[in-house]
This record gives sequence, C-alpha cells and structure tokens, in this order.
Amino acid sequence: MRAAAIDEEQDIFELANLYPRTTGLPMTIWASPRCRAQHDVRIKVCMAHGDRMDPSNCAVVSIRPQPQLVHGALPSSDLAAVQAWIALNTSALLDYWDGTLDSLEFGQRLRKI
Repeated sequence: MRAAAIDEEQDIFELANLYPRTTGLPMTIWASPRCRAQHDVRIKVCMAHGDRMDPSNCAVVSIRPQPQLVHGALPSSDLAAVQAWIALNTSALLDYWDGTLDSLEFGQRLRKI
C-alpha cells in the first residue's frame, strides 16, 4: 500500500473527517460512502492522537462482520476505543457507506463514546 494509505480508487475529498470532539476518540477518523471502492465498509484511523488529518499515517479498520484492524498499527487501547465507537455507530456507518445518508445526516446520526 502507498504511504498515503488512501485507496487509489478513492480521492481524499470523498472522506468525512471526524475529529475527537465529535467521536470521543483520541484521534481523527475518516468515513466514506462506497463510491468506487472494491472493498467492504471500513474507516481510516489517524495513528496520532489529536485533530490531525494525516493520510500518510493512518490505519484501516473494517466494520463487518466485526470491527478489526486491516492495515497499519494501533495500540490495543486505541483499537478497543475505535471498536467501541464503531459498535455505537454501525448503522450510521453502513447507511453512509450505502449512500442513504448525506454527510450532514451522517454527522447528525453519530454517537460519541
């Protein structure tokens, strides 16, 4: 995978960036609609804490069947927090992925851990 850790078929502008103040997580995450993706629903997780948006420093976590690390590295406590956040927001993540929610609706449906 390229250092940018963004799928070649997906442009960065297609991603919704979610800061810690929105998610309750210690790091920024990105979610997206399916668009042209060849994989199932997943999120990108900045490996550094804070409001950083650094696509070259992110891990990838799948949503189903159970949230799991697909690419990159996260401390176990960060992965557990991301998995808990996904559990709270699976329905919204899937609806956004499937294109039944726009970005504003998606944000309104998200729950903070």
